[in-house]
Amino acid sequence: MMNKNNYVAIMAGGIGSRFWPMSRLDYPKQFLDILNTGRTLIQSTYDRFAKFIPAENIYIVTFEQYKDIVAQQLPELRRENILAEPSRKNTAACVAYVSYKLHELNPEANLICAPADHIILDTEAFRNICEHALEFTDHIKALVTLGIKPTSPNTGYGYIQYEQQAVSDNVYKVKTFTEKPDKDLANTFLLSGDFLWNAGIFVWQVKNILASFEKFLPEMYEVFDAEKIHFNTEWEQQAIERIYPQCINTSIDYGVMEKADNVYVIPSSFGWSDLGTWTSIYDNIYKDYLDNAVAGSNVMIIDATRNIVHADNQKLVLLQGLDDFIVVDTKDVLLICKKDKEQTIKEYVAEIKRNKGDKYI
Repeated sequence: MMNKNNYVAIMAGGIGSRFWPMSRLDYPKQFLDILNTGRTLIQSTYDRFAKFIPAENIYIVTFEQYKDIVAQQLPELRRENILAEPSRKNTAACVAYVSYKLHELNPEANLICAPADHIILDTEAFRNICEHALEFTDHIKALVTLGIKPTSPNTGYGYIQYEQQAVSDNVYKVKTFTEKPDKDLANTFLLSGDFLWNAGIFVWQVKNILASFEKFLPEMYEVFDAEKIHFNTEWEQQAIERIYPQCINTSIDYGVMEKADNVYVIPSSFGWSDLGTWTSIYDNIYKDYLDNAVAGSNVMIIDATRNIVHADNQKLVLLQGLDDFIVVDTKDVLLICKKDKEQTIKEYVAEIKRNKGDKYI
Protein backbone atom coordinates (compact mmCIF):
# COMPACT_ATOMS: atom_id res chain seq x y z
CA MET A 1 0.00 0.00 0.00
CA MET A 2 1.23 3.49 -0.85
CA ASN A 3 1.78 5.86 2.08
CA LYS A 4 -0.96 8.52 1.97
CA ASN A 5 1.35 11.01 3.71
CA ASN A 6 3.85 10.93 0.84
CA TYR A 7 3.58 13.62 -1.83
CA VAL A 8 5.61 14.87 -4.77
CA ALA A 9 5.84 18.34 -6.30
CA ILE A 10 7.15 18.33 -9.86
CA MET A 11 8.60 21.75 -10.67
CA ALA A 12 7.80 22.58 -14.29
CA GLY A 13 7.93 26.35 -14.72
CA GLY A 14 11.34 26.81 -16.36
CA ILE A 15 12.14 28.21 -19.80
CA GLY A 16 14.97 25.85 -20.81
CA SER A 17 16.78 28.56 -22.76
CA ARG A 18 19.94 26.45 -23.19
CA PHE A 19 17.83 24.17 -25.41
CA TRP A 20 16.88 26.95 -27.78
CA PRO A 21 15.73 26.82 -30.55
CA MET A 22 13.73 23.66 -29.69
CA SER A 23 12.76 24.99 -26.28
CA ARG A 24 10.70 28.19 -26.62
CA LEU A 25 8.99 30.55 -24.20
CA ASP A 26 5.56 29.25 -25.18
CA TYR A 27 6.59 25.56 -25.21
CA PRO A 28 9.74 24.88 -23.15
CA LYS A 29 11.78 21.70 -22.98
CA GLN A 30 9.86 19.93 -20.17
CA PHE A 31 6.97 19.54 -22.63
CA LEU A 32 9.12 18.12 -25.45
CA ASP A 33 10.03 14.54 -26.30
CA ILE A 34 13.60 15.67 -26.55
CA LEU A 35 15.05 12.13 -26.45
CA ASN A 36 12.60 10.63 -28.97
CA THR A 37 11.24 8.12 -26.43
CA GLY A 38 7.55 8.68 -27.16
CA ARG A 39 7.03 10.52 -23.85
CA THR A 40 7.85 14.13 -23.02
CA LEU A 41 10.16 14.93 -20.11
CA ILE A 42 7.30 15.89 -17.78
CA GLN A 43 5.36 12.76 -18.73
CA SER A 44 8.39 10.58 -17.98
CA THR A 45 8.88 12.32 -14.62
CA TYR A 46 5.22 11.76 -13.72
CA ASP A 47 5.49 8.10 -14.74
CA ARG A 48 8.46 7.56 -12.40
CA PHE A 49 6.68 8.97 -9.36
CA ALA A 50 3.29 7.40 -10.08
CA LYS A 51 4.85 3.99 -9.33
CA PHE A 52 5.20 4.79 -5.63
CA ILE A 53 3.32 8.04 -4.86
CA PRO A 54 -0.52 8.03 -4.79
CA ALA A 55 -1.84 9.70 -7.96
CA GLU A 56 -3.90 12.19 -5.95
CA ASN A 57 -0.69 13.23 -4.11
CA ILE A 58 1.24 14.22 -7.24
CA TYR A 59 1.32 17.97 -7.87
CA ILE A 60 2.77 19.99 -10.74
CA VAL A 61 3.93 23.55 -10.05
CA THR A 62 4.22 25.48 -13.29
CA PHE A 63 4.01 28.94 -14.84
CA GLU A 64 0.37 29.92 -15.45
CA GLN A 65 0.98 30.07 -19.23
CA TYR A 66 1.73 26.33 -19.20
CA LYS A 67 -1.21 25.11 -17.11
CA ASP A 68 -3.20 23.95 -20.13
CA ILE A 69 -0.15 22.19 -21.62
CA VAL A 70 0.30 20.25 -18.37
CA ALA A 71 -3.39 19.27 -18.38
CA GLN A 72 -3.13 18.16 -21.99
CA GLN A 73 0.01 16.08 -21.47
CA LEU A 74 -1.10 14.58 -18.13
CA PRO A 75 -4.86 13.95 -18.51
CA GLU A 76 -4.69 11.46 -15.61
CA LEU A 77 -3.73 14.30 -13.22
CA ARG A 78 -6.47 16.06 -11.29
CA ARG A 79 -6.83 19.63 -12.55
CA GLU A 80 -6.67 21.00 -8.99
CA ASN A 81 -3.20 19.39 -8.65
CA ILE A 82 -1.78 21.76 -11.27
CA LEU A 83 -0.54 24.82 -9.38
CA ALA A 84 -0.08 27.93 -11.50
CA GLU A 85 2.53 30.53 -10.57
CA PRO A 86 1.65 34.05 -11.82
CA SER A 87 5.34 34.95 -12.25
CA ARG A 88 8.71 33.21 -12.17
CA LYS A 89 10.35 33.68 -8.78
CA ASN A 90 12.75 30.72 -8.84
CA THR A 91 12.43 27.57 -6.72
CA ALA A 92 12.04 29.04 -3.22
CA ALA A 93 8.61 30.54 -3.93
CA CYS A 94 7.60 27.37 -5.78
CA VAL A 95 8.51 25.21 -2.75
CA ALA A 96 6.81 27.61 -0.34
CA TYR A 97 3.59 27.53 -2.37
CA VAL A 98 3.21 23.77 -2.54
CA SER A 99 4.43 23.29 1.05
CA TYR A 100 1.89 25.74 2.49
CA LYS A 101 -0.89 24.21 0.42
CA LEU A 102 -0.04 20.68 1.55
CA HIS A 103 0.42 21.70 5.19
CA GLU A 104 -3.13 23.02 5.23
CA LEU A 105 -4.32 19.71 3.73
CA ASN A 106 -2.15 17.36 5.76
CA PRO A 107 0.26 18.64 8.45
CA GLU A 108 2.10 15.30 8.34
CA ALA A 109 2.81 15.56 4.59
CA ASN A 110 6.20 14.20 3.56
CA LEU A 111 7.26 15.82 0.28
CA ILE A 112 9.63 15.18 -2.61
CA CYS A 113 10.40 18.25 -4.74
CA ALA A 114 11.89 17.41 -8.14
CA PRO A 115 12.41 19.12 -11.51
CA ALA A 116 10.30 18.02 -14.47
CA ASP A 117 13.11 17.93 -17.01
CA HIS A 118 15.64 15.41 -15.71
CA ILE A 119 16.21 11.93 -17.04
CA ILE A 120 16.71 8.91 -14.81
CA LEU A 121 17.65 5.65 -16.47
CA ASP A 122 17.44 3.29 -13.47
CA THR A 123 13.92 3.98 -12.24
CA GLU A 124 13.96 1.13 -9.71
CA ALA A 125 17.11 2.44 -8.02
CA PHE A 126 15.55 5.92 -8.03
CA ARG A 127 12.42 4.62 -6.35
CA ASN A 128 14.47 2.84 -3.67
CA ILE A 129 16.47 6.01 -2.92
CA CYS A 130 13.32 8.16 -2.73
CA GLU A 131 11.54 5.72 -0.43
CA HIS A 132 14.64 5.56 1.78
CA ALA A 133 14.71 9.38 1.95
CA LEU A 134 10.98 9.54 2.79
CA GLU A 135 11.45 6.99 5.55
CA PHE A 136 14.34 9.03 7.00
CA THR A 137 12.50 12.38 6.91
CA ASP A 138 9.39 10.75 8.34
CA HIS A 139 11.03 10.48 11.76
CA ILE A 140 13.99 12.90 11.59
CA LYS A 141 13.67 16.69 11.44
CA ALA A 142 15.79 16.80 8.33
CA LEU A 143 16.08 18.45 4.94
CA VAL A 144 17.40 15.81 2.55
CA THR A 145 18.91 16.26 -0.89
CA LEU A 146 19.92 13.58 -3.35
CA GLY A 147 23.55 13.79 -4.45
CA ILE A 148 24.83 12.07 -7.57
CA LYS A 149 28.16 10.27 -7.44
CA PRO A 150 30.24 12.23 -9.97
CA THR A 151 31.72 10.51 -12.99
CA SER A 152 33.64 13.51 -14.35
CA PRO A 153 34.76 17.02 -13.26
CA ASN A 154 31.62 18.56 -14.72
CA THR A 155 31.52 22.36 -14.42
CA GLY A 156 27.81 22.58 -15.23
CA TYR A 157 26.63 21.18 -11.88
CA GLY A 158 26.66 22.40 -8.30
CA TYR A 159 28.56 20.24 -5.79
CA ILE A 160 27.74 18.98 -2.29
CA GLN A 161 30.47 18.11 0.21
CA TYR A 162 29.45 15.67 2.92
CA GLU A 163 30.76 14.19 6.18
CA GLN A 164 32.34 10.75 5.82
CA GLN A 165 30.55 9.25 8.82
CA ALA A 166 26.97 8.19 8.02
CA VAL A 167 24.23 9.24 10.45
CA SER A 168 21.97 6.48 9.15
CA ASP A 169 22.09 3.91 6.35
CA ASN A 170 23.64 5.84 3.41
CA VAL A 171 22.57 9.21 4.84
CA TYR A 172 25.27 11.81 5.55
CA LYS A 173 25.41 15.31 7.03
CA VAL A 174 26.13 18.00 4.43
CA LYS A 175 29.23 20.14 5.02
CA THR A 176 29.15 22.63 2.13
CA PHE A 177 27.37 23.55 -1.10
CA THR A 178 29.39 24.96 -4.01
CA GLU A 179 27.88 26.53 -7.11
CA LYS A 180 29.22 25.55 -10.54
CA PRO A 181 33.02 25.44 -10.12
CA ASP A 182 35.74 26.03 -12.68
CA LYS A 183 37.55 23.03 -14.21
CA ASP A 184 40.43 22.98 -11.71
CA LEU A 185 38.14 23.12 -8.69
CA ALA A 186 35.85 20.47 -10.18
CA ASN A 187 38.89 18.22 -10.62
CA THR A 188 39.84 18.78 -6.98
CA PHE A 189 36.29 17.88 -5.90
CA LEU A 190 36.33 14.70 -7.97
CA LEU A 191 39.68 13.54 -6.57
CA SER A 192 38.73 14.28 -2.95
CA GLY A 193 36.00 11.63 -2.93
CA ASP A 194 33.66 13.51 -0.59
CA PHE A 195 31.78 15.62 -3.16
CA LEU A 196 28.58 14.82 -5.06
CA TRP A 197 26.72 16.54 -7.88
CA ASN A 198 23.67 18.47 -6.67
CA ALA A 199 20.67 16.89 -8.41
CA GLY A 200 18.19 19.50 -7.15
CA ILE A 201 15.89 16.78 -5.78
CA PHE A 202 14.77 17.40 -2.19
CA VAL A 203 12.83 15.45 0.46
CA TRP A 204 11.36 16.77 3.73
CA GLN A 205 8.26 17.02 5.86
CA VAL A 206 6.43 20.19 4.92
CA LYS A 207 6.29 21.36 8.54
CA ASN A 208 10.11 21.23 8.66
CA ILE A 209 10.72 23.11 5.42
CA LEU A 210 8.20 25.77 6.53
CA ALA A 211 10.10 26.14 9.82
CA SER A 212 13.22 26.73 7.74
CA PHE A 213 11.42 29.37 5.66
CA GLU A 214 10.42 31.13 8.88
CA LYS A 215 14.06 31.17 9.99
CA PHE A 216 15.93 31.92 6.75
CA LEU A 217 13.36 33.58 4.46
CA PRO A 218 11.07 35.28 7.00
CA GLU A 219 9.61 37.84 4.58
CA MET A 220 8.51 35.12 2.17
CA TYR A 221 7.20 33.03 5.06
CA GLU A 222 5.11 35.94 6.34
CA VAL A 223 3.41 36.73 3.02
CA PHE A 224 2.44 33.06 2.52
CA ASP A 225 1.37 32.70 6.15
CA ALA A 226 -0.91 35.73 5.90
CA GLU A 227 -2.86 34.09 3.07
CA LYS A 228 -2.85 30.46 4.23
CA ILE A 229 -6.58 30.37 5.02
CA HIS A 230 -7.25 30.74 1.28
CA PHE A 231 -5.27 27.67 0.24
CA ASN A 232 -7.39 24.77 -1.02
CA THR A 233 -10.37 27.09 -1.50
CA GLU A 234 -11.82 28.87 -4.53
CA TRP A 235 -9.79 31.96 -3.52
CA GLU A 236 -6.39 30.26 -3.69
CA GLN A 237 -5.37 31.67 -7.08
CA GLN A 238 -6.25 35.23 -6.09
CA ALA A 239 -4.18 34.77 -2.92
CA ILE A 240 -1.21 33.53 -4.95
CA GLU A 241 -1.50 36.55 -7.25
CA ARG A 242 -1.20 38.78 -4.17
CA ILE A 243 1.69 36.76 -2.71
CA TYR A 244 4.05 36.42 -5.66
CA PRO A 245 4.80 40.11 -6.30
CA GLN A 246 6.04 40.26 -2.69
CA CYS A 247 8.41 37.27 -3.06
CA ILE A 248 12.11 37.70 -3.75
CA ASN A 249 13.58 35.81 -6.70
CA THR A 250 15.82 33.16 -5.12
CA SER A 251 16.46 29.45 -5.22
CA ILE A 252 15.65 27.02 -2.42
CA ASP A 253 19.35 26.06 -2.47
CA TYR A 254 20.58 29.58 -1.76
CA GLY A 255 17.64 30.71 0.36
CA VAL A 256 17.45 27.71 2.71
CA MET A 257 19.67 24.69 2.02
CA GLU A 258 23.01 26.54 2.16
CA LYS A 259 22.05 28.13 5.49
CA ALA A 260 20.28 25.36 7.43
CA ASP A 261 22.15 23.05 9.84
CA ASN A 262 19.84 20.03 9.45
CA VAL A 263 20.69 19.24 5.82
CA TYR A 264 21.58 15.69 4.82
CA VAL A 265 22.48 14.00 1.55
CA ILE A 266 22.00 10.51 0.16
CA PRO A 267 24.75 9.57 -2.32
CA SER A 268 22.94 8.13 -5.33
CA SER A 269 23.51 6.36 -8.62
CA PHE A 270 20.47 5.95 -10.84
CA GLY A 271 21.56 7.06 -14.31
CA TRP A 272 20.79 10.73 -13.71
CA SER A 273 21.21 13.70 -16.04
CA ASP A 274 19.63 17.11 -15.62
CA LEU A 275 19.53 17.53 -19.43
CA GLY A 276 20.89 21.02 -18.95
CA THR A 277 22.75 21.23 -22.25
CA TRP A 278 22.74 19.80 -25.76
CA THR A 279 25.83 17.77 -24.84
CA SER A 280 23.82 16.05 -22.09
CA ILE A 281 21.35 15.03 -24.81
CA TYR A 282 24.27 13.81 -26.92
CA ASP A 283 25.45 11.66 -24.00
CA ASN A 284 22.04 10.03 -23.58
CA ILE A 285 20.92 9.06 -27.07
CA TYR A 286 22.12 6.50 -29.61
CA LYS A 287 25.17 7.41 -31.67
CA ASP A 288 26.20 6.01 -35.05
CA TYR A 289 29.61 4.51 -35.89
CA LEU A 290 31.03 8.03 -36.36
CA ASP A 291 29.67 9.12 -32.95
CA ASN A 292 26.93 11.32 -34.41
CA ALA A 293 23.74 11.52 -32.35
CA VAL A 294 20.77 12.11 -34.63
CA ALA A 295 17.15 12.88 -33.72
CA GLY A 296 15.19 12.94 -36.96
CA SER A 297 14.56 10.31 -39.62
CA ASN A 298 15.48 12.46 -42.63
CA VAL A 299 19.08 13.34 -41.77
CA MET A 300 22.03 12.27 -43.95
CA ILE A 301 25.59 12.57 -42.64
CA ILE A 302 28.69 12.43 -44.85
CA ASP A 303 32.21 12.66 -43.51
CA ALA A 304 31.10 14.26 -40.21
CA THR A 305 31.77 13.11 -36.64
CA ARG A 306 30.70 13.64 -33.02
CA ASN A 307 27.79 15.95 -33.89
CA ILE A 308 24.32 16.16 -32.39
CA VAL A 309 21.63 16.82 -35.00
CA HIS A 310 17.97 17.51 -34.22
CA ALA A 311 15.71 18.07 -37.22
CA ASP A 312 12.10 17.75 -38.29
CA ASN A 313 11.27 14.61 -40.26
CA GLN A 314 9.64 16.69 -43.01
CA LYS A 315 12.89 18.31 -44.12
CA LEU A 316 15.94 16.58 -45.57
CA VAL A 317 19.08 17.69 -43.74
CA LEU A 318 22.48 16.77 -45.19
CA LEU A 319 25.54 17.33 -43.03
CA GLN A 320 29.07 17.18 -44.43
CA GLY A 321 32.45 17.93 -42.91
CA LEU A 322 31.38 19.10 -39.45
CA ASP A 323 33.04 17.83 -36.27
CA ASP A 324 31.72 18.38 -32.73
CA PHE A 325 28.79 20.63 -33.68
CA ILE A 326 25.23 21.13 -32.47
CA VAL A 327 22.82 21.40 -35.42
CA VAL A 328 19.17 22.11 -34.60
CA ASP A 329 16.69 22.83 -37.36
CA THR A 330 13.17 24.07 -36.54
CA LYS A 331 10.47 25.65 -38.71
CA ASP A 332 11.83 29.18 -38.19
CA VAL A 333 15.36 28.84 -36.75
CA LEU A 334 18.53 26.99 -37.72
CA LEU A 335 21.23 26.74 -35.05
CA ILE A 336 24.77 25.63 -35.95
CA CYS A 337 27.05 25.91 -32.94
CA LYS A 338 30.26 24.26 -31.71
CA LYS A 339 29.53 21.87 -28.84
CA ASP A 340 32.17 23.51 -26.65
CA LYS A 341 30.28 26.83 -26.97
CA GLU A 342 26.92 25.47 -25.80
CA GLN A 343 27.09 27.27 -22.43
CA THR A 344 26.85 30.56 -24.36
CA ILE A 345 23.56 29.65 -26.07
CA LYS A 346 21.72 31.56 -23.31
CA GLU A 347 23.79 34.62 -24.23
CA TYR A 348 22.93 34.17 -27.91
CA VAL A 349 19.24 34.02 -27.00
CA ALA A 350 19.56 37.27 -25.04
CA GLU A 351 21.30 38.88 -28.04
CA ILE A 352 18.53 37.68 -30.38
CA LYS A 353 15.91 39.13 -28.05
CA ARG A 354 17.68 42.50 -28.07
CA ASN A 355 17.94 42.54 -31.86
CA LYS A 356 14.84 40.64 -33.01
CA GLY A 357 12.39 40.84 -30.09
CA ASP A 358 10.50 37.77 -28.89
CA LYS A 359 9.59 36.39 -32.32
CA TYR A 360 12.29 33.69 -32.30
CA ILE A 361 12.43 33.19 -28.54
